[in-house]
Amino acid sequence: MSAFEDAPYRELRLDDVTIGYRELGQGPPIVFIHGLLTNGTLWRNVADGLHGSYRCLVPDWPLGGHTAPVGANVDLSPRGVARIVAAFIDALGLRDVTLVANDTGGAIAQMIAVEHPARLGRLVLTPCDAFENFLPPWFRPLQYAAWMPGTVYLAVQALRLRSARRLPVALGLLAKRPIPDHIVDGWLRPAQHSRAIRRDTARFLRAVDTADTLRAAARLRSFDRPVLLAWATEDRVFPFEHARRLAAILPHATLAPIDDSYGFVPEDQPWHLAELVDGFVRGLTASGVTGS
Repeated sequence: MSAFEDAPYRELRLDDVTIGYRELGQGPPIVFIHGLLTNGTLWRNVADGLHGSYRCLVPDWPLGGHTAPVGANVDLSPRGVARIVAAFIDALGLRDVTLVANDTGGAIAQMIAVEHPARLGRLVLTPCDAFENFLPPWFRPLQYAAWMPGTVYLAVQALRLRSARRLPVALGLLAKRPIPDHIVDGWLRPAQHSRAIRRDTARFLRAVDTADTLRAAARLRSFDRPVLLAWATEDRVFPFEHARRLAAILPHATLAPIDDSYGFVPEDQPWHLAELVDGFVRGLTASGVTGS
């Protein structure tokens, strides 16, 4: 059993939101943010590679792979989820946090960086939504579907077929290598079995707006902490050019190209990503990393 699998699963109550999370290791805190219709297990191998030197906190955020529905009055817009992440960090009294994000979580992390930066020490963005690419074109039909009753149910039920998961509109463009079925099962099970979780998912999808990522991008010049852009060069969903654009506006950015990976770098290149994060937090220049 890995350290991640062996880590106790805890819950933190924040008003009408319950965040389940795993915590492993000791040292400077690293908080991970996954994307839509996944959960903290996306980071299992990265956390295993870092827990020897860091306190890794790996929550299941309310983005469709969570198990505890949120209250009906909770703001589940992207900026609302950013406030939930910030509240989680505050509630645990964390300081000088390294925030590591992927996919939809990267858009949320950008909002945290410009709206709730007080406890952040540094930021790591892997391939993620940015600028006008929120949601990416491949996945916008899911956002449109969220306005029609029953369509989120049909979408997640269709992914019970494991062959369907490799389609471009599912995981085919996100992971270069097959993700273990039991991991994907765990991501999808809450939405497949719970109407309340599907309601949460639809609420988030309906609130996605490129205005939020464009607003964050316009303010990122003011984020004065170190940023690592660990970005897949082959990614077609989150273009490498967006990493270059982010590097151009962030005052203290380092761009780290990652080969042989699609957008789910935590799945395709977890050990390399863990090495990059470790070197970044230690203030070292990792192999293959070029400055902005």
